[in-house]
Amino acid sequence: MYQEIIERKRKIAVIGLGYVGLPIALEFAKHTSVVGFDIKEDRVEMMRNGIDPSAELSASEFEERDILFTSNMEDLKDVGFYIVAVPTPIDEHNAPELTPLLKASETVGKVLKQSDYVVYESTVYPGCTEEDCVPILEEQSGLKFIKDFKVGFSPERINPGDKINTLSSIVKVVSGCDAESCEVIAKVYELVIKAGIHRASSIKVAEAAKIIENTQRDINIAFMNELSMIFDLMNINTYEVLKAAGTKWNFLKFYPGLVGGHCIGVDPYYLTYKAKGYGFHARIINAGRAINDGMGEYVANQIVKKLLASNRILRDARVLILGITFKEDVSDIRNSKVVDLIRELQSYRVETEVIDPYASANEVMKEYNLKLSEKPTGEYDAVIVAVNHKEYRDLEETYFTEITNEDAIFVDIKGIYQDKINKMQYWSL
Repeated sequence: MYQEIIERKRKIAVIGLGYVGLPIALEFAKHTSVVGFDIKEDRVEMMRNGIDPSAELSASEFEERDILFTSNMEDLKDVGFYIVAVPTPIDEHNAPELTPLLKASETVGKVLKQSDYVVYESTVYPGCTEEDCVPILEEQSGLKFIKDFKVGFSPERINPGDKINTLSSIVKVVSGCDAESCEVIAKVYELVIKAGIHRASSIKVAEAAKIIENTQRDINIAFMNELSMIFDLMNINTYEVLKAAGTKWNFLKFYPGLVGGHCIGVDPYYLTYKAKGYGFHARIINAGRAINDGMGEYVANQIVKKLLASNRILRDARVLILGITFKEDVSDIRNSKVVDLIRELQSYRVETEVIDPYASANEVMKEYNLKLSEKPTGEYDAVIVAVNHKEYRDLEETYFTEITNEDAIFVDIKGIYQDKINKMQYWSL
């Protein structure tokens, strides 16, 4: 398999060309023939023209690549090595929504041939690949797992917006359904990974390793958020506390904030869902999720209290929110907890205006039924720096005082304006 791939006798296909799949496809396309498959033809057409729909990659990264972008299943028939990188979100009940993953497995199963490989990168709970995906591959192909085709799991570790820790510079965890497949999969990924390959002992180990990476971060951030609530009652600045504590060599440097997106805010639910199937209630993980899921509401309530303390009438109050994406310097709005903050303010009849230099106004309207403004209109009673985009990090206080009413409230969720706000009422997590 490896030899045929490097000799371009067999192609690699990447199924799902989002923020994970597209970089993988383009990186492999430097070394071998690749088919980039996505079900959304409009996105495929953009990529054919050298445009990344996620706005993460430049046009130059599409140049001189041996890649066919397609939404046509017929183009998958010459493929021998499939990489599945589709989203794995949660539903309204915080349960795993596996439909994209299972549909992708159906697609691959329909074109799967003897001796082919299928590697899953989508984040799932331990056991999902072999228990949920493999039976679909067998059913659709009529082939037998291990005997006729091999399967592996290699979790994605791409960090959106990060230009330093990129695909090739992050150690890649790989696994296979047997020792031979693990080695073949490792060799294939060595074509594009410079940082090294870690061979996990089984598919379940690799699945579990990925899911605890984000769960660990979620729990640590939840601890910071709980500390910020406690210290706020004590009138202590949380960031000053963390700065002091951080002088110890083994103190873990996490910070409070809104935890959204499609990884940290989602992956822990996959683990708690699977644990529940074994009759185990994951208390720490669920507690962390409860804290982080409630932070938008908490911040909004603190703002409302400050507005009332300033003798403002809530239905007449105007608030400017800077940033709606799930993290800084990216365009992704999926599972943004800024929206929770906005909804809570609106429940008090507070007028909100939202600006974001990265988010698509059409996508925000479609996803959340919220209108984005192009620029501030002024006379605000509060300004919330909700996402620390680079455009917001170095603004002077005069910028904010010119667009706000007297004695306005400045909410600095990520603490980037500490010691810089003197004339406005300053509050931070």
